[in-house]
Amino acid sequence: MEENKIAQMKELVSSLSQAAKAYYQESREIISNFEYDQLYDQLTALEKETGVVLAGSPTQKVGYEVLSELPKEPHPSPMLSLDKTKEVSALQEWLGDQEGLLSWKLDGLTVVLTYEGGNLRKAVTRGNGEIGEVITNNTKTFENIPLKIAFTGQLVLRGEAVIRYSDFEKMNEEIEDVDAKYKNPRNLCSGSVRQLNSQITAMRHVNCMIFALVSAEGMDFENFRSRQFSWLKSQGFEVVEHQMVTAGNLPEKVKYFADSIQSYDIPSDGLVLTFEDIAYGESLGRTAKFPRNSIAFKWADEIRETKLSYIDWSSSRTGLINPVAVFEPVELEGTTVSRASVHNISIMEGLELGEGDTITVYKANMIIPQIADNLTRSGVKNIPTHCPVCGGETKIQQMNDVKALYCMNPECQAKKIKSFTLLVSRDALNIDGLSEATLEKFINAGFIKEFADIFHLDRYKEEIVSMEGFGEKSYENLIQAVKQASHTTLVRVVYGLGVAGIGLANAKMLCCHFRYDFQAMEDAQAEELTEIEGIGNVLAQGWCQYFASEKNRDMVVRLLAELDIEKAVESQQENTFEGMTFVITGSLEHFSNRKELQELIESKGGKAAGSVSAKTTYLINNDIKSASSKNKKARELGIPILSEEEFLKLLEEE
Repeated sequence: MEENKIAQMKELVSSLSQAAKAYYQESREIISNFEYDQLYDQLTALEKETGVVLAGSPTQKVGYEVLSELPKEPHPSPMLSLDKTKEVSALQEWLGDQEGLLSWKLDGLTVVLTYEGGNLRKAVTRGNGEIGEVITNNTKTFENIPLKIAFTGQLVLRGEAVIRYSDFEKMNEEIEDVDAKYKNPRNLCSGSVRQLNSQITAMRHVNCMIFALVSAEGMDFENFRSRQFSWLKSQGFEVVEHQMVTAGNLPEKVKYFADSIQSYDIPSDGLVLTFEDIAYGESLGRTAKFPRNSIAFKWADEIRETKLSYIDWSSSRTGLINPVAVFEPVELEGTTVSRASVHNISIMEGLELGEGDTITVYKANMIIPQIADNLTRSGVKNIPTHCPVCGGETKIQQMNDVKALYCMNPECQAKKIKSFTLLVSRDALNIDGLSEATLEKFINAGFIKEFADIFHLDRYKEEIVSMEGFGEKSYENLIQAVKQASHTTLVRVVYGLGVAGIGLANAKMLCCHFRYDFQAMEDAQAEELTEIEGIGNVLAQGWCQYFASEKNRDMVVRLLAELDIEKAVESQQENTFEGMTFVITGSLEHFSNRKELQELIESKGGKAAGSVSAKTTYLINNDIKSASSKNKKARELGIPILSEEEFLKLLEEE
């Protein structure tokens, strides 16, 4: 019997670890949050029952693994997660006759802030609980963080970096390519906070809500946690919303938060209850995983039973065809829902999901509709063998242990719409007025069959003016926008072609390497392309395959004939770094950010790459003795490591 339980635990550890890696490190889901919680609870129960904890058990880990090239730093003491419950009665029992503070459990990225002499000196992510990443420069761009405060002693705080729903939605509205839209605020926030380029962080509207004061040198809060929060507000910090509670009024206060979550602008996945009496809470100590002075409350999901009507298959520019469950409408958390994304075929198979099945549904964090369980499990059937848009052949492909459905027809209309959307997007030709919905109308009407047709929409003036949502003024604005877009740069054109894997940065690399000679770029072989920093074999093969097609070549020729491409302005400065490749890591002192240093290198004819390789000439890092992976790689390859001072001297010598 014990052997069976251990075997079951091994399966649970494997499943949970894979799901956690996908969610935290790769920003994708292979199982729902609901299913993850169920499996986690099963594993916890088995560990308690058997007294065995397997190596690698997610019950013994906290947060994501540190994988980026940001500087690492160990925490003075482990940052533990919180024990949790879904029962208000359990909260009441836990609180006993004490007073407590009930606050939002925010869904973002935990950071530790250190102030000295009134200035923000350091910011470190939670990381894996033992080691975090230093993000001081990025934190200084947070919208609501005071860079200087009145208090001059050492102050250590914990807060949650978050992106508000309103800001998240605005950012997504500006992205016309559906596939490129951000998935959720939590993943976007995590990626924004851990950026190597602080300018990107600054563009993402990150806020930080303080939820704990770790230490404040010389301050006496008379043992009241609420006084800590009041004092922090006086210093200019935004603290998490909280309510004073007793066991008697806890149900009322929990209801207050539950009623507020639908309109609350900050992502939250529950509540946190902490003892008001600081000394009492600390006297309780901690377990190996949980502190005993706080407990988390996760919403008891409102689950409704319904019937799955059918699976709606939605095509995308990449060829991925996403399954969406459509079910008989049910009321959940005050709204009527009838659809929930199933994400991929692997999740469908895990649920054994078939049309007509009786399913249970809920809202993750009381917001996002999800399938909790399939009660009848008739099995996955009728996966489309043909694309719902173009009728082309479909194929199930497996990547990173996840099975998904793809349309194999390169001429699929869905792919075309997405390709045109990319071409007219802000970073490409930037044609205002050609949204994805408008492009779909024009393509379906036969106005646009290839890229060059965008510049001849004046042939269809009468038809366009009579379309719903259009009129004479809208038409004139569109034609003017198209005319303005015809004057552009080669980098924008190369990016806008939508060659697999060629983003804006790689487009710039290609143009610089071939000195803005598009014909040379078009005719380049894979061997030459892979000599360019940042262009590996996969991208090189993709580029060659694109231009191996006569149809693509002809289409590009006709597009270029419609464009007035600016001539690249040759740098008036000497190309002192020509043929050299630099990699930059760590914090900077003489430059405001890495982009400024990269632009200087490029202005001198050099290249700035993101990773150390045999092609790297110099690694720039002020911490020359650092044991970082980039320093280690440079030493292995015999690549010189320069401080900023040494780089500036090199610049003078050259």
